[in-house]
Amino acid sequence: MGRELDERIITRAILERFMRKLESCLDLDVAIVGAGPSGLVAAHDLAAAGLKVAVFERKLSVGGGMWGGGMMFNEIVVQEEARGVLEKFGVKTEKFQENYFTADSVEAVTTICSKAMGAGAKIFNLMSAEDVIVREKRVCGLVINWTAVEMGGLHVDPLALHARFVVDATGHEAQVVRVVERKVGAELFTPDGRIQGERCMWAEIAERTTLDNTKEVFPGLYVAGMCANAVFGSFRMGPIFGGMLLSGQKVAKLILERRGEMGR
Repeated sequence: MGRELDERIITRAILERFMRKLESCLDLDVAIVGAGPSGLVAAHDLAAAGLKVAVFERKLSVGGGMWGGGMMFNEIVVQEEARGVLEKFGVKTEKFQENYFTADSVEAVTTICSKAMGAGAKIFNLMSAEDVIVREKRVCGLVINWTAVEMGGLHVDPLALHARFVVDATGHEAQVVRVVERKVGAELFTPDGRIQGERCMWAEIAERTTLDNTKEVFPGLYVAGMCANAVFGSFRMGPIFGGMLLSGQKVAKLILERRGEMGR
């Protein structure tokens, strides 16, 4: 290595490039909270359709529950119906028996994430959505802060961004919907207007209802993945991820349809 390296230039490169990336995401078509399988698939499909999309993940790593497979055995299961989603991304699957296919969870996460970013989606890790922006009884943006600020309980004011649509893909916690329930004082599109709560494990029903429950829960706010079941009161499914993948596809389709109805 013949040329000297200057630590100041390294720092300047990180600061300038990150700030440029963040500034470009202050006005979005879709803001997705949670970089699990449903969030990443949705980000890919929406970005591939030409929408401006950013994903905000509170953890250091992306992948949600898929990353750890089942109890840290890094294999996942998908059913026949969802196998095509993985294959669309180029993730290898192997038949275990009829209607059960396995895939390497690390390959699945890294491949889907790479394809989502390749389609144009931006991903910000270590960022939490601590609040929403609501105008005329419609969610139209996020209030974000560093996860370290949240974890440290520090009193540090956040920053904000606007988005035409917001997707809560935060899994069991349903973090964005809980903010709306607590702060907005309006009814959700659930049976009693409140978060129904997650039920125990029942893979067969949970896989079906994950897809059924993927929909708009409040004007401008959609739920996907395990968050959908937590909000609408259905079961958890464990380390089978077909419903998650299909949920990501569905929420992207719903938003594209709604965007078409609203016009650009």
